[in-house]
Amino acid sequence: MDAQSRGRADEVDPADQWVLNPETGTYELRLNPSGTQSNSGPSRSSTGRVSTRKNDQSERSGRREVPGQRNRRAGKAPAGESPDGQGRRKRKPKATRKKKVLLWTGGVMGFVLVVGSGGAYWLYQHFNGNINTVDVGDAGSKSSVPDGAFNILVIGTDKRTGAGNAGYGDAGSEGHADTNILFHVSADRTNATAMSIPRDMITDIPACPTKQKDGSTKTVPGEKNVRFNTSLGQEGRDPGCTMRTVKKLTGLTVDHFMMADFNAVKQLSTAVGGVKVCLEKPVNDPKSHLKLPAGQSVVKGEQALAFVRTRHSFGNESDLDRIKQQQQFIGSMIRQMKSDDTLGSPTKMYGLADAATKALTVDSGIGSIKKLTDLAQVLGKIDAKNITFATLPVIDNPAEGKNHITVVPDPTKADALFAMMRADTSLTEVKKKKEADAKSAAAAEEAARLNGPRAKSSDVRVTVLNGGAAAGSAGVMVTWLQNQQGVLKSSNGSNAPQKVPATVLTYAPNQADQARKLADLLGLGASALKPGTKDAVGKEPMVLTLGPDFKQAGSPIAAPAKAPEGIQKVEADKSVCAK
Repeated sequence: MDAQSRGRADEVDPADQWVLNPETGTYELRLNPSGTQSNSGPSRSSTGRVSTRKNDQSERSGRREVPGQRNRRAGKAPAGESPDGQGRRKRKPKATRKKKVLLWTGGVMGFVLVVGSGGAYWLYQHFNGNINTVDVGDAGSKSSVPDGAFNILVIGTDKRTGAGNAGYGDAGSEGHADTNILFHVSADRTNATAMSIPRDMITDIPACPTKQKDGSTKTVPGEKNVRFNTSLGQEGRDPGCTMRTVKKLTGLTVDHFMMADFNAVKQLSTAVGGVKVCLEKPVNDPKSHLKLPAGQSVVKGEQALAFVRTRHSFGNESDLDRIKQQQQFIGSMIRQMKSDDTLGSPTKMYGLADAATKALTVDSGIGSIKKLTDLAQVLGKIDAKNITFATLPVIDNPAEGKNHITVVPDPTKADALFAMMRADTSLTEVKKKKEADAKSAAAAEEAARLNGPRAKSSDVRVTVLNGGAAAGSAGVMVTWLQNQQGVLKSSNGSNAPQKVPATVLTYAPNQADQARKLADLLGLGASALKPGTKDAVGKEPMVLTLGPDFKQAGSPIAAPAKAPEGIQKVEADKSVCAK
């Protein structure tokens, strides 16, 4: 919004007119510093609707009261000010950062949350009008902040829309899932894991129902052994298809997505005043047009986009090394946005909020400023030192021989990382007394459950159900138990009544010895053991429900306590230099 479009001729940035209302302790927009209101605010129609830039430009000439204005007209001064209007306001103590404004950006600016504390209502409406939404059906959550741990898929698309972007090549493309980060927020909200998914990784894309413009639903057929980035934009696939692909790959339910294109990088890096990056050596890349000296630099606009797109000047020129510099850029952006320099500037915050919402496309579950606010308030409590960027462990695609063009998930390390995220195990050290107490309680509970006599394999009775594992998993497990472990009293109960987030063994108190034996055989942790309150009668079996964490019989189901060796990871509060 510029001054001219609001009916003003003095070209005053509205952010420069934000003042602290001493009655509320929050910033509010006062378009006329003298205290008299011009005709610049949006009007209300007879229905009470507030006009905005997008939805009602015909109502720009209306008038709006500013806090304190009505009292002045009546000859009264606002609280804390002298009657003649010359006295100084008595300010309340400053609100904390968490209660001011949060702008959280991730991916190649695909992850943007905007929240204002007490801003003018018309400003909310303006930002709401900026946001684009996509209905992904049952691929996402209806709740903006689901109970327990939850996951947000951050998508940076390479669609070449916007001024100056067509020259990057492939101008007519619908865009791919070029940069992808699965942002896992812990159930206790103390930590998060941001796992980058390589775009050139070979995977399976499931069939995907997509909403059409006419309201109908079209199912795009699935594909096997294709690049991950084709899960978006190709064959008519929408972000819901990418969400479903991630779920199939990791076993983690994706609750929401956030997506933006090249413009987001340019606009947000400029709005925040530039992003600090570091290089171990000078770079002059003719392909991306990135030219920077060794050491620290501040990039914004086209230069910021060049930094996150450059791949031929870093590492082995692969997408995997580009992911490292993108993570560096994102971490630096987080630190900048949480700094006093940004949070203390209404001008910057207005510019960031406006740029962010214009660049943002989200699912309908978080498709409003109110819903984004709810989500942002949760994310704002996570300290940057407890946000870990990691990269999905991969190996060269063996099907390509020595070509090394694409990659596939590392069969051991990838599953271990997925298991940690499914089990909500942090990759960082979160030192809180309540967490330590919880761990102590869990350890005591585990000892009580697992220490004690074990039954013989031949005495274990169990029915195996499939509650979210791959099709046929229950049968595979029963075959393995009977033929290789001697659990002859095991049976296939087919599908569970409902899916479970992780494998669980339910048993009666008088079956504890059987449960301990089966836990030993399967590698089940204490969290997977669920004792009942009533003893089993006769030959009643225990119930083993296989969740998405079950990959194959014989592999431990319990999540590892720490990240696999050699996994690429860095905390968001660490500043590193691109090599």
